[in-house]
Amino acid sequence: MRFVYLVILVFLGACTPGNSGENLSQTNMPQSFTPEVADSPLPGLKSSTSIPSAYLQAYKSAGKDYVPRTHHLNDDGSAKYINRLIFQESPYLRQHAHNPVNWHPWGPEAFARAEAEGKLIFLSVGYSTCHWCHVMERESFEDKEIAGYINANYIPIKVDREERPDVDKIYMSAVQMLVGRGGWPMTVFMTFDKLPVFGGTYFPPRDGVRGTRRGFLSILKEYRERYLSHPNELVLEAQDIATRVVQNSKPRPGVGVPNAGAIVRTANTLVSSFDSVHGGFGRAPKFPRSHNLEFLARYYRRSNDRSALKAYVTTLSKMAAGGMYDQVGGGFHRYSVDAKWLVPHFEKMLYDNAQLVVAYLEGFQLTGRGDFSRVATETLDYVAREMTFSGGGFYSATDADSPALNGHDEEGLFFTWTPQEIDNVLKDKTQSLLVKNYYGVTARGNFEGRSILNVTQPLDHIARALDLSLNEAMDLVDDAKTKLYDVRLTRKPPILDDKIIASWNGLMISAFAKGAAVLGRDDYLRSAQKAAEFAMEKLWDGQRLGRAWRMGKVRYDGYLDDYAFMIAGLLDLYEVSQNEKWLGAAVELQAVLDRDFKDSAGGYFFVAESKDNLLARDKPAYDGAIPAGNSVEVLNLLRLSLLTGLSEYDTQARRAISSFGQTLVRGGRSMPKMLAALDFLLDEALQIIVVRPDSAPDKGVLSHVIQERFLPNRVLLYAKDSEIAELSRKVELVAGKKSVGGKPTAYVCRGTTCSLPLNTASGLKKELDKVTLYEL
Repeated sequence: MRFVYLVILVFLGACTPGNSGENLSQTNMPQSFTPEVADSPLPGLKSSTSIPSAYLQAYKSAGKDYVPRTHHLNDDGSAKYINRLIFQESPYLRQHAHNPVNWHPWGPEAFARAEAEGKLIFLSVGYSTCHWCHVMERESFEDKEIAGYINANYIPIKVDREERPDVDKIYMSAVQMLVGRGGWPMTVFMTFDKLPVFGGTYFPPRDGVRGTRRGFLSILKEYRERYLSHPNELVLEAQDIATRVVQNSKPRPGVGVPNAGAIVRTANTLVSSFDSVHGGFGRAPKFPRSHNLEFLARYYRRSNDRSALKAYVTTLSKMAAGGMYDQVGGGFHRYSVDAKWLVPHFEKMLYDNAQLVVAYLEGFQLTGRGDFSRVATETLDYVAREMTFSGGGFYSATDADSPALNGHDEEGLFFTWTPQEIDNVLKDKTQSLLVKNYYGVTARGNFEGRSILNVTQPLDHIARALDLSLNEAMDLVDDAKTKLYDVRLTRKPPILDDKIIASWNGLMISAFAKGAAVLGRDDYLRSAQKAAEFAMEKLWDGQRLGRAWRMGKVRYDGYLDDYAFMIAGLLDLYEVSQNEKWLGAAVELQAVLDRDFKDSAGGYFFVAESKDNLLARDKPAYDGAIPAGNSVEVLNLLRLSLLTGLSEYDTQARRAISSFGQTLVRGGRSMPKMLAALDFLLDEALQIIVVRPDSAPDKGVLSHVIQERFLPNRVLLYAKDSEIAELSRKVELVAGKKSVGGKPTAYVCRGTTCSLPLNTASGLKKELDKVTLYEL
């Protein structure tokens, strides 16, 4: 069984995912080059026999707890090799700082060196928690023969795709064009002026390994020989590839704002691919594309299409029952390699968990199912406990692989169990038997001879067989999860990627803010506020938002996603906290996004106008593992328009969605998040204004009525009677609103029409339950 999974993953590309094109390459090369940092002695290099002091100092400054990730060690346990990546903050780059490969970070030094020495660049892109990135590192980048050949014949560059998503996007586009699929590690050969010559994903080290005909070393030799013998031919091929990348990055012309037909067609297409047995859409491997669920929830609300609700609810149920969900510690792994959500890739990504929390919260609002609120709660608790920086902000991810006693990392070891291990933890035989039956723990196991915990049958069935009540069984399971978690803490955990990324933090701020509102948890609100304060203090300098923070340093300017997701998080936080500073922060970030990223034709580019000159300036139009920044930004603009009363935000939103109109009409499934924004635009989106007396305490009755309901197309404004006059200068509809009868009072506005004042729960419920169905 394991071999089947392996073949699937290798085929998928392991961890599954300008210029005009004229005069893109020149063949005249300088005769000499002086590197900014001296080479360290590595295989294949003509360099000093001693490691330069700058490298040794950087190694020493890493601290006594720093463990070099390499099997090339001196007798005292220190690393035998050190390369330029020792100077980087990225956990992924530092993982490779002791490979015998002469890695360079992405930057002018590497490109100038490739030009001067007449060599192709070998670009390797990955991320710190990617299982197949680790496999290729062990097999190829730790291999002295392969490393020596790379060093002698290429200029190798390592890129952390999470720090440089702009680089990743451009060359992933080239790889997908060349081989029809993408993934990580991403492998690209290119010229010194950044033109892609060849691309792929994971490659086994040598011919015949893992059944492959041609291994990585053979590919390295082939392209080096081609570059030496037919350089002009190779450059022409690279120019052609680059031109196609540039053309593909150009947005299609807009066709105007689509009508609801685009939503209905996409919903029907999505439901037709629904796996009615296991949930999810399509075949294995299955990814938790939360925006598909978000879109279906909105479609169901305004269509009453029960098939959409079934797809939504079944998928949430099956994912939560499977091995992709961490049954002991909470939180979701990256994706499932099978159709049943059983065997995951074990990395946990912050962005997946943030989006899935929202999906389960909305599922709870739609259905009232306690298991959905439980999963949302357990996931937020996991993030608060294990993925939160003490100073605020959330870490990026944990690794797919777990340290093993034999010194070799093993995928999933930290999360899996044997029957004997369960018995050792749970001394009560009834409890142990209950847990083993409920979570499918067997002697044979379901993964590498061990068992991934997954719910195999309803708990009440097992309870009856053991002569237990359902409540008794639930108490025993909850107690067992606590005990198993405590024992699991004694195992060596997967490596933590502790960099704090702006965009992913924006997603998690939204998740905690919405969790606070829906679940009534003040601690979740505090987590969201602390993370937002960290972002605005450490990542925002008043002019630009940074991309990532680690070790006290900000790395790279923010991209579209960083601004868009952070704005969304701040708006969600504002609506829950009632603190105007978060709305003000969102407006500030939006101003920079409009200044530096906006396309005059509508929508936003991924990089600011002043960023590195890559092959193309991408305008994201695909909702993948995370939604396109443009999809999130359309909804931000619509919300900002209603929250501030500024019509220019609405105009920008309409122009943006119009610029993607052709994609939405012809292939809306690629942008379900933007279709959710279109649903907001076409609906009578609500402005809910809650006014309370200055002196009377707000007991939260009206807020609870609002927050418990699935009301995706609304904004929420709070004010005291004494604040109405000031607020009405910004938002015209607020004028004249006041509390009635000495009690908090709500006004529900649609367009320019507002309801009568409502200060009872029953009256507000009746008004909020009005839904406008789709009209085609």
